[in-house]
Amino acid sequence: MKALVIDDERLARNELRRLLAAYPDIEFAGEAANAKQAREQLAALGPDLLFLDVQMPGETGLQLLETLEPPVPHVIFTTAYDEFAVKAFELNALDYLLKPVDPARFAAAIDRLRAKVAAGGAGPKAPPRERLAAEDKVFVREGDRCWFVEVKAIRLLESEGNYTRVHFDEAQPQLFRSLNAMEERLDPKYFFRANRRQIINLAWIEKIEPWFSGGLLVHLKGGAKVELSRRQAQDFREKMSL
Repeated sequence: MKALVIDDERLARNELRRLLAAYPDIEFAGEAANAKQAREQLAALGPDLLFLDVQMPGETGLQLLETLEPPVPHVIFTTAYDEFAVKAFELNALDYLLKPVDPARFAAAIDRLRAKVAAGGAGPKAPPRERLAAEDKVFVREGDRCWFVEVKAIRLLESEGNYTRVHFDEAQPQLFRSLNAMEERLDPKYFFRANRRQIINLAWIEKIEPWFSGGLLVHLKGGAKVELSRRQAQDFREKMSL
């Protein structure tokens, strides 16, 4: 089982690493000092367990947990504040440890984790998600801004590491979802993977012209230009030809 420690205090992270050394069945897989780093580590490591601080600069641990896509790892909160315990358990936290962490309480939390894993498997499973139809509407959030947008209005999706930039209307929010994850939700009748970094909405194509090495250059309504490699251009021709 892999554990990720998320805490803005280096000494607190080191202490949890020391405590975990006594449990060979739990690997200290990585650490993060804030929510942004935590999201990157979550995508890279796929941990089974989070040791999560509550009070961190910027986004709090509670806010981070509320926005994670399923399946969510098991969570043990570690904090100096006891007033957030009720909210933590509302979010299905496994345990809530007060700093400085008492080794006996830490051991009890690990026992609770093992019991839950033995009873119900390694962790919660994400329910299968259906493809989105063009007429469906999706909720999009970036920071304090929110949109409820029709799928057919999304003209372009671009990968930015573990994030995806979504283009619709005049907005271009960045979502903490990989382009591959986004592609799984999109209907291939309407969306096409143009290259490693971009997915285009076929309905938004304005014109197409030949490009280098047998590729294609696609012009989208609104001004964006997207290059299709030779291989993707061949796939595009096969898909769209009579």
